[in-house]
Formats: sequence, structure tokens, C-alpha cells
Amino acid sequence: MNFVEELKWRGMIHQMMPGTEEQLGKEMTVAYLGIDPTADSLHIGHLVGVMMLKHFQRSGHKPLALIGGATGMIGDPSMKSQERNLLDEATLRHNQEAIKKQLSKFLDFDSDAPNAAEMVNNYDWMKEFSFLDFIRDVGKHITVNYMMAKDSVKKRLSGEAREGMSFTEFSYQLVQGYDFLNLYREKNCRLQLGGSDQWGNITTGTELIRRVAGGEAYALTCPLITKADGGKFGKTESGNVWLDPRYTSPYKFYQFWLNVSDEDAEKYIKIFTELSREEIEDLVKQQAENPGDRPLQKRLAKEITTMVHSAADYEAAVEASQILFSNKAGEILHRIDEATLLAVMEGVPTFEVSREEIIQGIKLIDLLAEKTKVFPSKGEMRKMAQQGGVSINKEKITDPYTETSADMLLNDKYILAQRGKKNYFLLIAK
Repeated sequence: MNFVEELKWRGMIHQMMPGTEEQLGKEMTVAYLGIDPTADSLHIGHLVGVMMLKHFQRSGHKPLALIGGATGMIGDPSMKSQERNLLDEATLRHNQEAIKKQLSKFLDFDSDAPNAAEMVNNYDWMKEFSFLDFIRDVGKHITVNYMMAKDSVKKRLSGEAREGMSFTEFSYQLVQGYDFLNLYREKNCRLQLGGSDQWGNITTGTELIRRVAGGEAYALTCPLITKADGGKFGKTESGNVWLDPRYTSPYKFYQFWLNVSDEDAEKYIKIFTELSREEIEDLVKQQAENPGDRPLQKRLAKEITTMVHSAADYEAAVEASQILFSNKAGEILHRIDEATLLAVMEGVPTFEVSREEIIQGIKLIDLLAEKTKVFPSKGEMRKMAQQGGVSINKEKITDPYTETSADMLLNDKYILAQRGKKNYFLLIAK
């Protein structure tokens, strides 16, 4: 597989230094991509870079995932309006291990293949570097004029940010440039990959390699992902979409991809899956013929949920999506885990009820019209029950005087009450 050609048709190349493609055609090449370790999980904003590394390894080359332990302690000024929080070493190490575990779903770290992926942390070579050594051995090779010409620096100094720019952040590109030089020396790394906002930092590295080591190194960046409506990719009302199920449940993760626009789905399926050009063209054709069926979104959500989580998590997410519509919803409700149930029912009104009363047995009419406000009155509930408009855990209730039992509790804690077709209420037994 030709790495550059693969990225081109997928729309994943923004800028590429001359000579990059020739280098890749000549020999197995080592490339690295930096990952910011400010959290113990990647989010979907990281996935473009991760997919670049994945395609790089599939093309027979060797990927390095660089955890920015040292640079994470400084904060990259690129496209940022203010400095970020700095991390301690224990947190960095914890985050590094968590990130490696996630990357292992995309990259082969464990085989004895010559192009097996490796993880490195720039803190390991920066922590012993004294300030005097750094400005003598690295700083003297790059002029201030050169550093000031970078867009990331110019924007911060032009008054767009009231705080200006600290020396710490100004020195960031030198630290990142030294990473490239160090990996060039230690790992024969000839290429750095990154987002388009990293171009200035990456080319400082290639310049440093040329001036200090007299070597040739290359740069390739991907475009920053945007949404068709101009909104920020990967952000929802509740924040980032994380890869770790503790922060974003597989159900919510699946729903994010399922609900992207047609235009975005056509773009994202090229970037975030390994599907071939022919398969994607076929899906685009199906979408044009029957947009209501949304084959692009369904396949995108399937591929990426399975890759990040598992096939079982994908199946569970599909099943959970059918809770409000399926005639087997009662069975599904009793099977799904608590996190998925709460994700499906996000935004539904909740009431706290007595667990003891539920287990001992309380008439539903008392529970729903007195203990909670699911129904405004008992008369209203009796009338709706006769019309078939009352359900508990998606099972119709015709007798409002039915008593509750422990069997009604989903995950030993919840009851889903339904009034009419569209009004849901979640009772939490405490």
C-alpha cells in the first residue's frame, strides 16, 4: 500500500514537504506523531493522527507514538489563546499507560515485525537536560527571527490574546524540534506526522536536523477536521467524545457517529475507517439512492465503535438504540448495563422512590400518581391504563392496581415508566 496515495484519496493530507514520497518509496521509514498526555484517555480529536499512524504501519513503515511528557508540562501555543495546566510526573506516567492501551487497538506494538510500533516519551530524554545545556546545544542553532516567523507565535504576539506569550511557550517549538532530532539520532526517524497546526513546530525539527546533524528529514500534516455546519468536530454539549468508556459510554460513542450529517459522514468514513475506496463509493451510491436509510452513518458508526470498543459493544449499542421503538424492548431493558441505560435515558425526567416500598409491593397507581408525578392524578392514570397508554419497563399495564416487586427493578435500581407514546420517566429506587 502506498501511504501517500492512501492518505490523498482519503482527504488526509494538508501539507507535505518535498521529498517525503520519495523517502517512503525508497525504504521502510520510521515516523512519529506526538500525543498530548493531559488526560488518561484519547478523544476523537486524536483519531485523525492515530489513523495516520495506522495507515503508516499498514503501508509497511514503522510508527512511533510520542507521548509529550515534557512538552505536556509546557503547553503548545499552537491555535491556543491561553496557557494550559502543567502535569506532575506520576500523572503523566498513568496517562501514558492508559493511552498505550487505547493505541494498541489501532497499532501493533507486540509483534517481532521490523515495523512494530513503539511508544516513547520525550520526558525520558528531556528530564536530565539542564537549561544551560539546552540553550547551548539546541538554542544556538535556531534564530529568534526564524521562531518569530511561525504562525503559532505571530498570532499570539499580534494581540489576539491579551495575555501575550510566556517564554515557556515561546520555547515550545525548540523542545519539539529537539524531539525530532533525538528520534532521528536514536531511532533513525525521518518523518514527523501531525495536524496542520503543527507545521511550524515540525519544520523547526527538520531545520534542526539539517543544521545540527546535516541530515534530511520530512514533514506531513493532515487537515484539521471540521463539521459541515462550521461547528467544532468532536465536541458535544457534554464536552469531548472520549475513547474510554468511563467518560463516554460505547452507546453514546456509537450515537455520535450515527447522528453526523450526510456530508460529514461521507468525509469521516474515509478518515476514520479502513474501508476500501470501492466499499466507500458503493456506500455513497446507496446513500444517494436512499438517504433515509443512512447507510453511510450506520457503517461509519459500526466500523469505528467496533475498532475503539468491540463488536459486542457495537451490538449492545445497536440494541440499546432500539429500546424506545422495538417490540422486544422489555427484554433488552433487562439485559443492558446501567451506564447504557442511563445514556439512553439521558434527559428523561427522574424521580427518587423508596426501594423498600418497591420490594415490599406498592400499587402502581400510588407510585405513579402520589409518590411521583408521572401522572397528575389517579383518575388520569386509570383512564390512560384503560386506553393502553401506561407501560412499565416497556410492558403495557392494564391494571393500575398492580403491585410492584423486586423483579421490576432494572439493574436492581431503576424502573422505566411510560405515559402515552412519548413521555418517559425514570424512577430511581434508593
